[in-house]
Amino acid sequence: MDRESEIALVGRLRGGDAAAFDAVYEEYRARLFSFLARLSRSRDVAEDLAEETWLRLVASGRRLQPDTRLGPWLFTVARNLYYSYCRSRALSEAASDGLIGLWPGGSPRPSPFEETAARELERRVERGLAALPAPYREALLLVGVEGLTPSEAAGVCGLMPEAFRQRLSRARAALDRELGEIRTRPHALADQVAT
Repeated sequence: MDRESEIALVGRLRGGDAAAFDAVYEEYRARLFSFLARLSRSRDVAEDLAEETWLRLVASGRRLQPDTRLGPWLFTVARNLYYSYCRSRALSEAASDGLIGLWPGGSPRPSPFEETAARELERRVERGLAALPAPYREALLLVGVEGLTPSEAAGVCGLMPEAFRQRLSRARAALDRELGEIRTRPHALADQVAT
């Protein structure tokens, strides 16, 4: 659209000409939607924001400046609506985080697959811990399960902090090895599940 046609179209919009709106809509509809779809990466969001952009043009058409450039005006409105959408969504997500326990049924429950996977991991870790020498098992339990700092756990075990850190490091490596062996022995896992 050349500049003279655009200025004439803006004049018609300022006069409330519905056909002028239709002409602007035909000229910019596809481009505006494409912009919003790429920006939001969501067809539904793009449709909603494009509709709101067109509503803003209808509401503001009579107040446009005579030299308004329609393309930049529309894309600015669309962009601002997108960022307002993002801000409101972030605020509503932040506010809803504290309300999740208020929904019927309480907090979302894990799926049956997630529950089974968690139980399986717990079984593997328990088997791996059981296979470790007591000093290594003790180190992992004090720090990993009971939540003591390595310095606190060293005091419990009667060790110097550096000696305990070495024990903890060796215990973690031993547990990793043991878990690796459990994964490579599927028959042992099947035996455990069968019992």
